[in-house]
Amino acid sequence: MHAPLSPQAPTEALRAALAELVDGLAPRQAAQATARLIANYRGATPTDAPVLRDRSDVVAYAAYRMPATFEADRAVLGALADAVPDWTPSGHTDIGGGTGAAVWAAADIWPDPADAAPRPVTVLDWAEPALALGRELAARAPSAALRDARWRRARIDAALDVPQSGLVTVSYVLGELTPADRAAVVDAAAGAAEAVAVVEPGTPDGHRRIIEARDRLIAAGFHVAAPCPHSAACPIEEGADWCHFAARVSRSSLHRQVKGASLAWEDEKFSYVAATRFRPGPAAARVVRRPQTRKGLVLLDLCRDTEELSRQTVTKRQGPLYRAARDTAWGDPWPPREDPAP
Repeated sequence: MHAPLSPQAPTEALRAALAELVDGLAPRQAAQATARLIANYRGATPTDAPVLRDRSDVVAYAAYRMPATFEADRAVLGALADAVPDWTPSGHTDIGGGTGAAVWAAADIWPDPADAAPRPVTVLDWAEPALALGRELAARAPSAALRDARWRRARIDAALDVPQSGLVTVSYVLGELTPADRAAVVDAAAGAAEAVAVVEPGTPDGHRRIIEARDRLIAAGFHVAAPCPHSAACPIEEGADWCHFAARVSRSSLHRQVKGASLAWEDEKFSYVAATRFRPGPAAARVVRRPQTRKGLVLLDLCRDTEELSRQTVTKRQGPLYRAARDTAWGDPWPPREDPAP
């Protein structure tokens, strides 16, 4: 068993652990496995065998996808933490977690307490090779919660048994399930948690699945913490647009090889909902498009707690608010909590 990596942020620790794994895999083999998995992974869930068949599949896919999933999950859990700053999950269950991107992200947002035992962490997935690699990566994590995590094989379907946890995450999973299983998994997550975060690709279909999950969580008595500033109906007209955000991801050499890309980064697009059984403090508004900066002004497209979409123009004459707008990114709350309301 590897020793834990030296103390560092989970981001750097995960990147280092993945780099060591890929060093042992032939570049051509990694590229071929990744290309095949990208083409097939979003298809129907196999009934008898997972998409990730063996260690080479899992290593290639983890190296390619895990950094992007981690960054999206970290953005989502960071938004949740902002809405409930006095809350820390007593435990974490990740449904369909594979190699564990979401539990690494949670370890970054809520580090191990200095004066208490680490929270219990459980990862549920059907692919045994993915669980095995996740366990191997976690053994080298700087977080004791990750090193002690339980990696449990389970079908992600209507019969799923979800252990009681403070936090349940369902990350990039719903698109692989039947509609009936999607509904059952969200209901099971709601029944087991104080807070639930669901993440899907930032596509129209991903957004539609998030809206379905959001509706089910609200029906189960949850309150939306992020990204929405309210728990009323989504103001986006179905079929006309979709709500999504982006996380910047550093590309590895494998990313560049598989995609034939030269840039050292890419943006991971994702849709999400984070909700809590207790009342959160959501943002007054959230920036739902990339801000547009013009000479002396910034244009912000906002979803507001008034249950409507609107555009706000912040000009240089508004001083501190203008400077805050220039520093505001797509997906950020508005106005910044320390600044006066516009």
